[in-house]
Amino acid sequence: MSLTLDTYRLLGRSGLRVSPLGLGTGTFGAGPGWGADNDDARKLFDTYVERGGNFIDSATTYEGAEQLLGEFTRDNRESMVLATKYGMARRPGDPNSVGDHRKNLIASVETSLRNLNTDYIDLLYLHVWDFTTPVEEILRGMDDLVRQGKVLYVAICNTPAWQISRMQTLGDLRGWSPLVALQIEYNLIERTGERDLIPMARAMGLGVVPWSPLGGGVLTGKYSRTDLDAEVVASATSGSRKSLAAAFGSLSERGLAIADVVKEVAAQLNKTPSQVALAWILHNPDITAPLIGARTPAQLEDNLGALDVELDPAHLTRLNEVSAIEPGIPHKSLALNSTLVFAGMNIETR
Repeated sequence: MSLTLDTYRLLGRSGLRVSPLGLGTGTFGAGPGWGADNDDARKLFDTYVERGGNFIDSATTYEGAEQLLGEFTRDNRESMVLATKYGMARRPGDPNSVGDHRKNLIASVETSLRNLNTDYIDLLYLHVWDFTTPVEEILRGMDDLVRQGKVLYVAICNTPAWQISRMQTLGDLRGWSPLVALQIEYNLIERTGERDLIPMARAMGLGVVPWSPLGGGVLTGKYSRTDLDAEVVASATSGSRKSLAAAFGSLSERGLAIADVVKEVAAQLNKTPSQVALAWILHNPDITAPLIGARTPAQLEDNLGALDVELDPAHLTRLNEVSAIEPGIPHKSLALNSTLVFAGMNIETR
């Protein structure tokens, strides 16, 4: 399966070409307390681009990341696919600086354009569904920005599958710009997107862009059972990498059991656990490009090594079995009732 960063893929039902691994910039800048300083962020960017990478992910709320990207892309802006997001709180105490509504959409895009030092955003995501803004307001606002040339493509993150499919259908009927990508948490520990979100994306023409492909660092093998203590769970909102992994449920007994198998497979292949975990995602034909969020140049080089990992059927089976999820309703019932639906006849499905 050997790939390279310049083995480009189409993003959803668009003609936009992106690398098979995207570079996340949530680690750019020392603001979070565990990020890459400006010099290391520059090294991360340069290494990724020199290897042929072109898909860069950011957000208005990633402290300083957009400004750094504006500086880093000064000489190669047109070659880059810059993605950013809107919807998260930008100013404490201002109710209109958060949410998916038109006022925040326009203000966020104008802020990102200034930060990125550019005239247009290649890919704009709605960051988080807010459960309050009418879908027509979101879709029409996004379409207006596309028609103005400030945004080229629109996409969505962290939203229920039924709402996304509704939005895509409504946009098609109204002739508005379609959603071309879906960003979700997806990794060996968190596979529940396979129930509805990923099949929905396949049917609706959205490329799937996973965030946290290493399960908050748990799949790198750096945590052990000693990290499963009450103090970590109690401090889940402290902002440390460990507490965030606990808050998202990756740092758990189940997560560590999956990480153990990842380490065993990695040892058999003479690869690192991170490379195996990323390679497992890359083997999924429904995935367009996982986002890697390296903090150091060494971590980035390690992550890029996933492009060379070959997982044979036995490895894939073992990884799939240890990380398997319950199908849930209605999928469980549909599987049990399939013999009744087809009445014993052999009907080929595609």
